[in-house]
Amino acid sequence: MSEPNQCLSTEKVGKLMGKYAVPCIISLLVGALYNIVDQIFIANAAYLGSYGNAANTVVFPLTVVALAIAVMIGDGCCAFVSISLGKSDGQSAKRSVGNAVVIAVCSSLVLTALYLIFSDQIIGMFGGTVSEETFRHSKEYFFYISLGIPFYMFGQAMNPIIRADGNPKFAMVSTLAGAVANIILDPIFIFTFRWGMMGAAVATVIGQIITAVLAIWYLLNMKLIRPAKADYSIDRKISGRTLLLGMTSFLSQISLVAAMAAINNMLRKYGALDAVFGQAQYAQIPMAVVGIVMKFFQIVISIVVGMAAGCIPVVGFNMGAGKKGRVKELFTKLLISEAIVGAVGFVLVEFFPQQLISIFGAANESVYYTEFALKSFRIYLCMIVLACINKACFIFLQAMGKAAASTILSLIREVVFGVGFALLLPAFFGLDGVLYSMPTSDVLTFIVAVLLIVGTFKELNRKEVNTL
Repeated sequence: MSEPNQCLSTEKVGKLMGKYAVPCIISLLVGALYNIVDQIFIANAAYLGSYGNAANTVVFPLTVVALAIAVMIGDGCCAFVSISLGKSDGQSAKRSVGNAVVIAVCSSLVLTALYLIFSDQIIGMFGGTVSEETFRHSKEYFFYISLGIPFYMFGQAMNPIIRADGNPKFAMVSTLAGAVANIILDPIFIFTFRWGMMGAAVATVIGQIITAVLAIWYLLNMKLIRPAKADYSIDRKISGRTLLLGMTSFLSQISLVAAMAAINNMLRKYGALDAVFGQAQYAQIPMAVVGIVMKFFQIVISIVVGMAAGCIPVVGFNMGAGKKGRVKELFTKLLISEAIVGAVGFVLVEFFPQQLISIFGAANESVYYTEFALKSFRIYLCMIVLACINKACFIFLQAMGKAAASTILSLIREVVFGVGFALLLPAFFGLDGVLYSMPTSDVLTFIVAVLLIVGTFKELNRKEVNTL
């Protein structure tokens, strides 16, 4: 079963990075564009404006919860399958895929039910009560987005599984098809039909359905891993290992949700104490602006995660085959590439923030909106290079099967530092403290990451099981 994947242990590392990482980057970028495209069109609709932007910021982390569960299942399965194929254990690979499908479907239905039942409380937890108009828009948007959760989660969970089956291009195309539909439908529903937040959400859900349908088709026509009916019955050992391998992906996303909940509530709390944003007509601005900054960061991180996650099948296969020299070479190239991406992002946020915020309808807003946006971009993302390297380290350790180290590092960054500083620093610096929380977290995490990177290189320098 693993013979078609033997190129993973023989082909040039740089070529494999391009083959697997580029489609993965595009898939993740397209996935990120769902929410970002919604926000762009919402921001440029005069009848929605910053209230709609703030509502989008409120709901965004709730879609990330769904994504967190989906990528835990999908990335964990991808890593498990790749390691299994490297060991020529095709049966375990098939069972992992079957189990992943069942878990994805069941968990998505449970999450949808929870969202629909507790919508008001959930929206309030993420800062949706900053103003009455923001709450109304948030509730409308959240209802329709919740209906699409099963389709969204299934498509996202299947994406890395399709890559593990040796078809990264189809994974890219399936995600791209849904996003293109969303981009086409958004302006029609928002500007032509004037459906407002409902229009943005419905366009998104239709795109997610398209991606899910294509994923189902691929599941029934897989190349290397074709699960039989028996493979869909839950195997606790295999499903447990699969979820453990995907835990870093889950934590990197879910902890972002915790950080965003903390940030949104601190923006609401300390914004109310601000001389300008304490005024009712400007109260939604900090939340709308920081949401936009996060969306840009999401674009950069989608590239970073795509580069690293695209390497999971290559890393897993070579670790399973004992070819540590190739893994070391791949890690080196990945760290350099991630640093370059971060450097480009740094140049954009520090020297071209005005152009970035103009994409999100700044021309329709007050001078306070623009001033706070410029400051937010420059402070919040000033350590974006380190953030990119940190994220690459999380995922690479996960791909090597080092679930514990990867999980611990991710927890330190996203929960201990990310949430901790978001709650602590505003007490000393007010609204600016929210902005300082991001670079502070990234600097401290990088110190820990360097220690793990050095340790990983030492391990990979040891004698290989198989000579090249």
